[in-house]
Amino acid sequence: MVMLDLFRQSGFQIQVAHCNFQLRGAESDQDENFLKAKCEKSNIPFHYIHFDTNNYATEHGLSIQMAARELRYHWFKQLKESEELNWIATAHHLNDSVETLLLNLTKGTSLDGLLGIPERNNDVIRPLLFATRQDIENYAAENSIAWREDESNQTDDYQRNLIRHQVIPKLKELNPRFENSIDRTIQKLKGSAGIVSLALENWKKLFLKTENGKLLLAKAGFQNSFGEGYTTSLLWELLKDYGFHFDQCQNIFHALDGQPGKRFLSSTHELIIDRENLILFLLPVHLMEVSIESDQTKVSLGNQKLKFESAVNDGLINSDKSEAILDESLVHFPITWRKWKAGDYFFPLGMKNRKKISDFLIDEKVSVADKDLLTVLEANGEVIWVVGHRIDDRFKVTERTIQILRMQLTVDN
Repeated sequence: MVMLDLFRQSGFQIQVAHCNFQLRGAESDQDENFLKAKCEKSNIPFHYIHFDTNNYATEHGLSIQMAARELRYHWFKQLKESEELNWIATAHHLNDSVETLLLNLTKGTSLDGLLGIPERNNDVIRPLLFATRQDIENYAAENSIAWREDESNQTDDYQRNLIRHQVIPKLKELNPRFENSIDRTIQKLKGSAGIVSLALENWKKLFLKTENGKLLLAKAGFQNSFGEGYTTSLLWELLKDYGFHFDQCQNIFHALDGQPGKRFLSSTHELIIDRENLILFLLPVHLMEVSIESDQTKVSLGNQKLKFESAVNDGLINSDKSEAILDESLVHFPITWRKWKAGDYFFPLGMKNRKKISDFLIDEKVSVADKDLLTVLEANGEVIWVVGHRIDDRFKVTERTIQILRMQLTVDN
């Protein structure tokens, strides 16, 4: 209600959105009616919605608080788009930010978890974060602003409330201006986080590159004299967005100088320690075999795509491994596109003897990560192309070739 008053005085064009989570019976309805009357009196557009929060939480395996948060922000964003508004403003204040910091600290956190609640998160702004709850109550009293209190705020049923009612009062006995001291600490930590972010971007420019949908982290970037703590934290900053936890980063640190081929898994990605790089890639969905008919021009397998083109032999020699040019008359459709498997063999271009694909990959020094994602094209039971590497010599273009089959590989990152 204080934020609403401040926005009205500032002359902004505003609308009000209210969620009735139907958790407190008649009190929830009274909150809605109270706000509706206020908006009608002030000629402010008022939007409201009723949620079956309990059922939503049960169906999605969420706590009531997380369910309510998910429901309201999804609706807020829908309203923002439909009403063509610029921002979603919430009335979080400094005490909320302090409680968030302490809650994160008790559970174990990184630097990001000590920054409290951000003033802005994409299109969500929180203009009252500078003020304590007491500041807001004082303003409301001085300006005769009525509000309604959520009874659940007075209980210790939720972790945040326990910190609010039991922990912070004890800390204020040590420092009466505890919230303000924490606010200054948050500002300092935000500066430190900015420095860390800048250093991380500089590291990435030197030691990180993307290749065929995979991230390569150069081992050279981890060779320093700052010790385990520094390197583990660096790994954590680089890998946390890919589902890796801090303990895994410690294990990765200890495996850096070990035998290449060590694997680490998150729920979404795999990291392999290779000779010169840490190779990070998205775990592939199960790749089913794809059958390709002669009239098809585009086919997908996972994040890989093949484009097919029939053309007259122009005599040009191709040196791009992502492209294969074959004598079309020798290729019998349908073609099968699949992952390679143990026992597969072919006659590598330029060789007259057959070779196991496994041996070919060793000779080509193909990394373990790339081996896991390798596919082949097979026609009439014979491998015609180790995709992205080499065609079979038996299907190559010769002087007698009239029509060619050109195949182009692309990989989505």
